[in-house]
Amino acid sequence: MPQRKTSLFMTACLAVMVLLAPAAQAQLPDFTDLVEQSAPAVVNISTRQNMPQRQAVAGGGYAIPDLEGLPPIFREFFERSLPMPRAPQGSQKGQQREAQSLGSGFIISSDGYVLTNNHVIADADEIIVRLSDRSELVAKLVGADPRTDVALLKIPGKNLPTVKLGKSNDLKVGEWVLAIGSPFGFDHSVTAGIVSAKGRSLPNDNYVPFIQTDVAINPGNSGGPLFNLKGEVIGINSQIFTRSGGFMGLSFAIPMEVALDVSDQLKASGKVDRGWLGVVIQEVNKDLAESFGLDKPAGALVAQVLEKGPADKGGLQVGDVILSINDHPVVMSADLPHLVGILKSGQTANLVVMREGSRKTLKVKVGALPNDGEEMSLAGTEGAASQSNRLGMTVVDLTAEQKKAIDLQGGVVIQDVQDGPAAMIGLRPGDVITHLNNQVIDSAQTFTKTAQALPNNRSLSMRVLRQGRASFITFKLAN
Repeated sequence: MPQRKTSLFMTACLAVMVLLAPAAQAQLPDFTDLVEQSAPAVVNISTRQNMPQRQAVAGGGYAIPDLEGLPPIFREFFERSLPMPRAPQGSQKGQQREAQSLGSGFIISSDGYVLTNNHVIADADEIIVRLSDRSELVAKLVGADPRTDVALLKIPGKNLPTVKLGKSNDLKVGEWVLAIGSPFGFDHSVTAGIVSAKGRSLPNDNYVPFIQTDVAINPGNSGGPLFNLKGEVIGINSQIFTRSGGFMGLSFAIPMEVALDVSDQLKASGKVDRGWLGVVIQEVNKDLAESFGLDKPAGALVAQVLEKGPADKGGLQVGDVILSINDHPVVMSADLPHLVGILKSGQTANLVVMREGSRKTLKVKVGALPNDGEEMSLAGTEGAASQSNRLGMTVVDLTAEQKKAIDLQGGVVIQDVQDGPAAMIGLRPGDVITHLNNQVIDSAQTFTKTAQALPNNRSLSMRVLRQGRASFITFKLAN
């Protein structure tokens, strides 16, 4: 009887597994129709660039730069963009050689507009687009925006296959996505994965809230489309994080809303109008949050306000913590450039800020982001010295020339740093201090008086200018 019961139990388990197997398989997406419909609109992009002759090394090759010292997130960019020289015909000095690079793109209109990454076509003398039927067309560069890494191309043709465009705002973390591109030159390779995160910020990419995925993206996928299960393009595959030069599970795509806004402006005027406040910001950590009266770390701390810029005209002050803009919360400081960048110059932005422990609402007329930033220079360090203070440093008043050079009404410059709190938090001679414990420092005397009154065992803030760049630092004083 026990054997009969066991046999019946095993039979029942097998029956349940057979019933559940189709249900489990049904949960896995089928990409075949999506690929069949969308792949014809995905293109391979190669470029040619005439470059000066490099010095040949033994064996007739070329000296390739060592990439090991680069940050991992940028190494892949240089590896995929590294020109592959053709053998020179001779060795005459100044002879030109031809370089090639490979990437991907996709057709967004039947008359031949193509989206790709700026870094795929940067500095190219000729851009070749290869279609799914293997035909090759010379593309015209309509415009490119290095800040978002988006480029718009135009190829001749009519009734070309196109992709369907979607909205990345509707994406959910954990949703299935698919990429089509030409990794390592293998045309129309298909890889799939899920959305790992949204709104990611990367170094030197302040104007793109990237979509992070675990889709296998490799050199050559750059500029290719990222699809949702509806067959809509919701992003442009742009970067990977890698320590090996290949895929490691961290891929980043430019949201389609950002790419389309840029491409529409490039098509209309050949340039991009991007909003600008004219502030230098920094992250709010736990200690800074406590110092500025916040319940938790949040927002973007204004470390510097550029004179006569939009923020200055709108009443924004150093020490303000920007909590939201146009009802969009600023959770991390990196959120602010995204939110300001999508605005057009002349628009009015409503900013909620924390100032001296209370919330205020400011209306700021957004300006146009300048093409090139200007850094302030710091003059000499002459002035009347103050007495050494409990922070372990000697400060002096700024001279009139120094104040004019760095656009300040007051402040003190560090003349000497001894052993003590100042040395421990990394202050150096030549640093300019404008605020201490949320108090404006207009002279060495004010600084010394404020320093003597600092409380112990509490997070304190100090605003420091170093080589024209301002930031807040925090510290605590022991008993």
